[in-house]
Amino acid sequence: MNIAMISYHTCPLAVLGGKNTGGMNVYVRELTRFLGRVGVHVDVFTRSMDEHIPQVSHDLGYFNRVVHIPAGPEVFLTKNELTEYTSAFADGILEFAEKKQVKYDLVHAHYWLSGVAGKILKDAWDVPMLQMFHTLGLMKQRIGRSADELEGEYRIEGERHVMGAADCIIAATEAEQSQLETLYGVNNQKVNIIPPGVNVHHFYPIPQDEAKEAIGILPKDRMALFVGRIEPLKGVDTLIRAVADVKRNCVSFECPHYLAIIGGDPEGQDEQISAEMERLQALCKSLDLEEMVLFLGKRGQDTLPYYYSAAEVVVMPSYYESFGMVALEAMACGTPVIASRVGGLAYLVKDGETGFFVPAQDHEALAQKLRLLFVEKDLRKKIGAQAAAYARDFSWENITAQMLEVYQDMVQRE
Repeated sequence: MNIAMISYHTCPLAVLGGKNTGGMNVYVRELTRFLGRVGVHVDVFTRSMDEHIPQVSHDLGYFNRVVHIPAGPEVFLTKNELTEYTSAFADGILEFAEKKQVKYDLVHAHYWLSGVAGKILKDAWDVPMLQMFHTLGLMKQRIGRSADELEGEYRIEGERHVMGAADCIIAATEAEQSQLETLYGVNNQKVNIIPPGVNVHHFYPIPQDEAKEAIGILPKDRMALFVGRIEPLKGVDTLIRAVADVKRNCVSFECPHYLAIIGGDPEGQDEQISAEMERLQALCKSLDLEEMVLFLGKRGQDTLPYYYSAAEVVVMPSYYESFGMVALEAMACGTPVIASRVGGLAYLVKDGETGFFVPAQDHEALAQKLRLLFVEKDLRKKIGAQAAAYARDFSWENITAQMLEVYQDMVQRE
C-alpha cells in the first residue's frame, strides 16, 4: 500500500516549539515511521521553506520519505498567506508522482490546508481521502484570547469544504467527534475515533537522578515543566502565577526550585511568537520570578524524555487542546500531569490516577495541586507509575494497527 501523507504547512522533521510546530509534527512523523514497520510505504509531502534543503529526505526510515514541494516563496508564510499556494503545492505533488512513477492508494491529509490540496490529489488520482484536522477553527474562535488567535472566515469555509470532500475523518476523541457534528454538521458515520499514539520505546520512565544529570541539573533541584508552543491559548501565564503562589506560601525545602518552559524563542528572534514571550517574561519580572522560571526555548525530541523524567510534574494549563500529546508523552515517562479539563485532555488525563485536573485560568487551584505533588512524594510516585502503565495502551503499535484497518477498509471500498 502506498500512502500520500499531506502536511502542507509544517514539516514533520522540524524542531518543536515554534509557531507552527507541535503535536501534529510528532503525529505525522511517528505514524509514518510505524506504518513503515508494518510494510506500508508513505511519502510525506510538505511545503519547502528552504531552497537549500534536499527535496527528498529518508529520515523517517523504512524507505519512507519526506518530500519538500516548492509552492510560493521558500520562506515561512502565515497560514493566511499559504491559502494562495495550495493549488501550486498539489500540482507539485502530481508532478513528483508522475516523475517518480509512484501510484498512491490513498491520500491522508493533516489540517484543513492540507485537505484543500488533498482534494485536488483525490480527484486527479481517483483515490479516497482521509482527513485529520488536529484543531478546529470554530473551537478556536470560541476560546481565542487575542486577535491573533481568532480564525478568519476563510479557515471556517476551508474546513467545511474539506469535510465535504473527505471520504473519512479521524477524530482524536469523542469530544472532537461531537464538535464535528454539532458545529459543522458532519455525519458521525463519516468519523472514526482513533487517538494519537506515543512511542513507548522513546518515552519511558528514566531514573530521575539519571535524567537530571543528562539535562544538567542538580539532584536536589526540583522542577515543574511546561512543553508547548508559546501562545496565549496555552495558559502559561496561569502557570507562572501559580508558581508565584507556591513561592509565596513555601515554608520548606519542598518548594519547587524552578519552572522550566520548553518552547518558543526566549531571545525574541522569532517575530511570530516574541510578543507572547515578552509578555510572559515581563510577568515573571513583575512577580519576582526571574530566577525561578527558565525559558529554555526549543528542544529536540531526543532530549524530551530526560526533561519529562527529571520533572516532578508536567503542567498543561491550556484553554484548548484537541488532544494533548505532551500529556501522553509525560505520562509515558512516569510523570504526573496537571491539566485543564478541556478538549482531548478531558479524555486523556485520569483525575487522581494519572494526574489532576484544575479549572482553566485558576492559578490558585493549580498552585494547590503543584504543592500537593511536590510535598507528597509517595503520591507522586504512585500517580507516576499509574500514568506510565496507562500510557502504554496508546503505543504507536496499537494506534497504527487501528489506522491501518481504516486504510484497508477505505481502499477496498474503492
